[in-house]
Amino acid sequence: MASKKGDPLAAQKTEILDWIAAVTGEAVPRDQPFEKVLKDGVILCNLMNKLIPGSVKRINKKGSNFQLMENHAAFQKGLKRFGVPDDEIFQTVDLFEARNVKQVVMSLAALGRIASNKPEFTGPKMGPKMAEGETREWTEDDLRAGRQGVIGLQAGSNKGASQAGLNMGKQRMIQD
Repeated sequence: MASKKGDPLAAQKTEILDWIAAVTGEAVPRDQPFEKVLKDGVILCNLMNKLIPGSVKRINKKGSNFQLMENHAAFQKGLKRFGVPDDEIFQTVDLFEARNVKQVVMSLAALGRIASNKPEFTGPKMGPKMAEGETREWTEDDLRAGRQGVIGLQAGSNKGASQAGLNMGKQRMIQD
């Protein structure tokens, strides 16, 4: 039961849990909602240790809420080290109190996308392939020709176009 019926993120949640299970090699419980499965942060810390070995040194498997939230903080630090942008990283309360599960889904999808695009990552792929920049070499002649060229109607010419006959709205009524 990775998610509720009618949940717009159900497919993504299932894909993320499948990816986590494939990367970690551990079974991920499916009998609870997505946010409950990941709430304690143990699965997330194990995932981060698979992606960056030794990145999470201490995983709190049980204890107070504060101790379990430390798992989230360690995972988030690992996300930053792995290259996930700050604006895509969820806050601890987003998952622990299930306040913004959509942000959690976005963070884990970003992690999967970035992992899949790293050449040293040999695990399962998730998400689209990121675009790679294309470098272009311009000669001095090409640059000069580009500066001197006039494109279409950008040079102040309207090439004979006018507003004659254009009628917008109601006509003005003039009475003698």
